[in-house]
Amino acid sequence: MTSYIVGVRHKTRSKVLTIEAEDALVAALRAKHENPEAVITYVRKSNRRGDHRHPHEGLAETKK
Repeated sequence: MTSYIVGVRHKTRSKVLTIEAEDALVAALRAKHENPEAVITYVRKSNRRGDHRHPHEGLAETKK
C-alpha cells in the first residue's frame, strides 16, 4: 500500500492526514468517512523525505 497525504478543512481549521491506501480516491474517502463535515482540499502521494522532516497526523491519531 502507498501512503497518501490528504488535506481537509473544517470550518476555519485546516488539517493534514497521512493515510495508507491503495489509491488516492480510497484515501480521500477514508478521510471523508472520519470527518464527514470536512471538505477535502487535496490528495497527494507521500514524499518520504519531506514528510519525514515535517510529519503529519495519521488517521488513527485524530484527537476528538
